[in-house]
Amino acid sequence: MTALVRSELRKVFTTRLWWIMLLAALAWVGLSLGLIIVSAGMEGGFAADSTEYAGAVWPMGASGTLFALVIGIVVVTSEYQHRTVNTTFLVSPRRLPVVLAKAVAAALVGLLFGAVVVGLSALVAGASILAGGGDLNLVDNQVPRVLLGSVAAHVAYTVIGVGVGALIRNQIAALVAGILWVFMLEPILVVVPQLQDVGRWLPGGAVSALYDTGVDYGMGAMELLPVWGASLVLAGYAAVAIALAAATTLRRDVA
Repeated sequence: MTALVRSELRKVFTTRLWWIMLLAALAWVGLSLGLIIVSAGMEGGFAADSTEYAGAVWPMGASGTLFALVIGIVVVTSEYQHRTVNTTFLVSPRRLPVVLAKAVAAALVGLLFGAVVVGLSALVAGASILAGGGDLNLVDNQVPRVLLGSVAAHVAYTVIGVGVGALIRNQIAALVAGILWVFMLEPILVVVPQLQDVGRWLPGGAVSALYDTGVDYGMGAMELLPVWGASLVLAGYAAVAIALAAATTLRRDVA
């Protein structure tokens, strides 16, 4: 099993996928942070030395989870797209260990990915707070929970991506489905008041509970799950993703 995980990690780190997605995530998070920083002190923005401002910038690292999802999807679908899955199963005919190795490798990549994105985001957030005259009230703003929750979100979304990729298999279709879900369907379920009872149980709603600092963005407050409940929900989605990946891979012809 260890050899399979190493093999899957080698497949990821010997391609351009990981660093392209990392740069894209950093650019996206940087843009999100930049908008908050630039608007600080302006009408409609938070004062740079306020608790609300700190509560808005600390969670920004979690906005890179889409790119973690993409990595998870490509980890699986690239094998089918390039037909290397046939070689993989010839080398290791037992498919279940291969699926589990992909999931473990994806989780490790997601952990590294999330640590880098969230870590750099936190450095910029902290610097902007100090530059604006604020204090680094790490305990008051629950910063450790926010940062750890943001990293955990990257891990969960990478593993979920493995399940999506195994279920759909066509790379373009899986990527489009993932992007539409993150940017369109989930936001609708989170923003529309009548649908928020459903939205808080979705991956995005669970992630929001992990990094929530109580800042009101004016989009309608959604009653979030408790942190422990959100953690269980995300873990459940990751487990379902692995189960889907295993079930679909074991039963389908790879030809």
